[in-house]
Amino acid sequence: ISLENAKQLNSKYELGDIVNVEIKSKEFGRIATMNAKNVILQKIREEERKVLFEEYYQKEKDIITGIVQRYVGRNVSVNLGKVDTVLMENEMVKGEVFRPTERIKLYVLEVKDTPKGPKVVVSRTHPELVKRLFESEVTEVKDGTVEIKSIAREAGSRTKMAVWSNNPDVDPVGACVGMNGVRVNTIVEELRGEKIDIINWDENPAILIENALSPAKVISVIADDDEKTAKVIVPDYQLSLAIGKEGQNARLAAKLTGFKIDIKSETQVRESGELDEYLMQGDYEEDADTEAADEDTFDYEEAYEETSDKETED
Repeated sequence: ISLENAKQLNSKYELGDIVNVEIKSKEFGRIATMNAKNVILQKIREEERKVLFEEYYQKEKDIITGIVQRYVGRNVSVNLGKVDTVLMENEMVKGEVFRPTERIKLYVLEVKDTPKGPKVVVSRTHPELVKRLFESEVTEVKDGTVEIKSIAREAGSRTKMAVWSNNPDVDPVGACVGMNGVRVNTIVEELRGEKIDIINWDENPAILIENALSPAKVISVIADDDEKTAKVIVPDYQLSLAIGKEGQNARLAAKLTGFKIDIKSETQVRESGELDEYLMQGDYEEDADTEAADEDTFDYEEAYEETSDKETED
């Protein structure tokens, strides 16, 4: 109401005051009453929907806990508290089976505002799910002391993650692993046994690629930073380990580093005549120390077995 109209009702009113205006509802007809009721209810619903959207929009690109309700075809209906969502088949890890009332962690891809309320799009396969789980489990990652530089994931099978410490006194791999692998095993259990390789990040692409190919031992790496390609020599007996089952290890290493990696054994390099190229680069040693790759990675399975053995002894 304008100040002029307010002063016509009472000269004491000033700017910012609240003016009470009497509405003689008894004089309203039936249709006018119904219209007023509908307008008020509609405004209330719009505000409730807006508040609900804002609440879930803040959780976009983050993890959320949901309760499994039922299967809808091959999709899963999940309750997120105040809203329901559907975990689509293409966002589920292959082979995962959920039971009603089971609590699961989900990554919120997007929150859309619709006339029926917020639509929350969730995923169990996104690489960021693993990153967010580490942030919630590892204090050093949450406060920024340890930084997750890169992550590559094949959901349900294996994840490779490169970490870096902003504090020279903090071991980034050790912080993520935890005492006897407690921290990483908690995340592995949430991901239903998915293997997680944690390696040290390095600004030198050759060292980073060597770490990324672990647990395989590497003799030599020649990385072209401009072309984003790398040539790697591994011992003959390590070739299959470096490539991995169905090429998984090499594929994840390529995703993690952003380099196209060509892996060859010593014998293949000698037979192809490319040995001279490596010698010219000065990066080939006959008896290279290849233990560094093992030191810069963590295999959670070994830690899990050690933990189990100690519990048995106790």
